[in-house]
Amino acid sequence: QVQLVESGGGVVQAGGSLRLSCIASGRTFSSYAMGWFRQAPGKEREFVATISNGGFDTAYANSVKGRFTISRDNAKNSVSLQMNSLKSEDTAVYYCGARSRGATATREYEYDYWGQGTQVYVSS
Repeated sequence: QVQLVESGGGVVQAGGSLRLSCIASGRTFSSYAMGWFRQAPGKEREFVATISNGGFDTAYANSVKGRFTISRDNAKNSVSLQMNSLKSEDTAVYYCGARSRGATATREYEYDYWGQGTQVYVSS
């Protein structure tokens, strides 16, 4: 079992930045690919970014490419999402997911564990 706890959400003005963090329990964090997804009100959860277990491979949704950066620190069992140049359309609850395989993945069903989410609100 893996438990995930997100933090770092909040309210920010458009153009600003936030850094989300996700801390995982368990001793096998370095074997899991990790991902960030988000869900806006009235919409389905959507992919944001993913990183392989070793941190060498990443992938991003087109809507955040060039603005968001995913990274991980296996020594600290953590994964982060640096979000810059935020837009009002980035407003959503952001979820951290862990996948019991090392390769990146962009689809929700490919993830085995989820955190409770952290709210990001971008004011225009």
